[in-house]
Amino acid sequence: MLKPIASRPTWRNDTTLFWIIALLVLGAGLGLRDPWPADEPRFTLVARHMVESGDWLFPHRGSELYSDKPPLFMWLQAIAYTVFGNWRIAFLLPSLLAALGTLWCVVDLGRRLWTRRVGIYAGYALLFALQFTWQAKKAQIDPLVVFWITLANYGLLRHVLQVARNQGPNWPMWMLGWAAAALGTISKGVGFIALLMLIPAGIASLRGWDVKVHAGRAKFWLGPLAFVLAACVWLVPMLIAALGNAGPEYRAYIDDILIRQTAKRYGASWDHGQPVWYFLEVMATMWLPTVLVLPWALPAWWRRLRRRDPRYLLPLAWVLLVLVFFTLPNGKRDMYILPALPMLALALGPLLPGLLRRKGVRRLAYGFTAVLAVGLLVGGLAMLLGDPGFERRFVAERSLEDVSTALAASIAALGFFCVGCLLWFGRARPVAAMLATLSGLWVCFGMALAPLLNDSSSARGLMTEVGRRIGPQAELGLVAWREQNLLMADRRVAEFGFKVDFDEQMQRGLAWQRQAPGTRWLLVQDVALAACIETGKAQHLGHANRRGWTLVPGAAAANCR
Repeated sequence: MLKPIASRPTWRNDTTLFWIIALLVLGAGLGLRDPWPADEPRFTLVARHMVESGDWLFPHRGSELYSDKPPLFMWLQAIAYTVFGNWRIAFLLPSLLAALGTLWCVVDLGRRLWTRRVGIYAGYALLFALQFTWQAKKAQIDPLVVFWITLANYGLLRHVLQVARNQGPNWPMWMLGWAAAALGTISKGVGFIALLMLIPAGIASLRGWDVKVHAGRAKFWLGPLAFVLAACVWLVPMLIAALGNAGPEYRAYIDDILIRQTAKRYGASWDHGQPVWYFLEVMATMWLPTVLVLPWALPAWWRRLRRRDPRYLLPLAWVLLVLVFFTLPNGKRDMYILPALPMLALALGPLLPGLLRRKGVRRLAYGFTAVLAVGLLVGGLAMLLGDPGFERRFVAERSLEDVSTALAASIAALGFFCVGCLLWFGRARPVAAMLATLSGLWVCFGMALAPLLNDSSSARGLMTEVGRRIGPQAELGLVAWREQNLLMADRRVAEFGFKVDFDEQMQRGLAWQRQAPGTRWLLVQDVALAACIETGKAQHLGHANRRGWTLVPGAAAANCR
């Protein structure tokens, strides 16, 4: 007898489909672009120096030690290059793997605490939040830190909540949680915030919730021990090597990376000042479309908390603690709050099957998709058929004249695709239309838009033109340079410090050029050009990365002494 065909995919098919979509959305475009500012060229430059010099303990930006961030992320990039031999793949691969790892933690934790279906819903809520996807497609440290923090939460929650399912304490997961928090800390300082989970867990345990921290057992201290051992992977070798080196720059490196860039940066932020409500704005915009369900989720969460369900209490309380932690200092950046998103998605997972059937939620999803689709279509057609002011400014700032038509056509085509998704799924399936639209957006960005923007955004176009103009035998020096200029240069270059004052860099560059004026050229950011340069003999190269650049031959600097 023939078995009836299933009316809907099994959970195995749902899971497979989710991971296919995740890999497509996050991985589209891998290997098709170079590092873009602000952070990507810097980290890739550091990783390249590790590979070329063999010095993996002390990151370098050009000739200077780079002490802004610990080197774990750059280690992973260097390892990826060692394996694949291609920087276009290597610089983005750690972020891709970290994002997939974060998704796995949320999906698996949702499965263990509730059901497989809940895990998949939580995964979708995380995957399609704009900030998560955008950061996952960039080679910044934040996706890696989010992974370590989420993995730490994964381990801690499996330890303290599995008691509620009569499985007893899970000491390996307890140690994993602490170790992952330490790895997050040596990735970007703030990784320890995962341990804030112990505050609501401890309070809930004392108040009789079904949560057990087991602080009275000797095995409790295996967690802090795992934290120390994991942190020592980098900390101990670095301290031994730095303290054994007589150079004062290594002592300054220790002071900067262990004190100034951590405690001082948090307690006395010196940049990125923002108002106290800043992160609420970020969450309301950059966490779309996931946050559209919050008006319905908040009362549902409250009802479950009144039933004393710790599976909701701990993730939500931790999200609030993270929000408070990053709100207190004056300095704020949008990605600081990103580590809270996976736990918010986890807490939403059990609610989404019911919430997505509500008319209000479905109308919001349809409206969000319509605004996005129509905006892309109208903007693309305006760029393709007209000459709007926003296009002129964008093209001028980034010197995109050669690709402006292709860029406009790509955006218009994306707009047609998104409108097509809206019409195909219609009002009957607005969530499917929204997910298809967002998938198309991210795939188009990775496969079409990013390659078109690459020459300008990465400085590859600028540095290729520099190499063509000066010829293969000439020497090149950089003044007031950015990391992408050094990274994209087609030859070894002379540089005169990165943190050095622009005027001092210019004077050093001119002194270097005077030693062989016939073969040595200077690439100078316009704001650093010395007054003695004869502009008629210099070659202005236009704008790249929103900065003007000028190529200075020896003849143009003849009056500089």
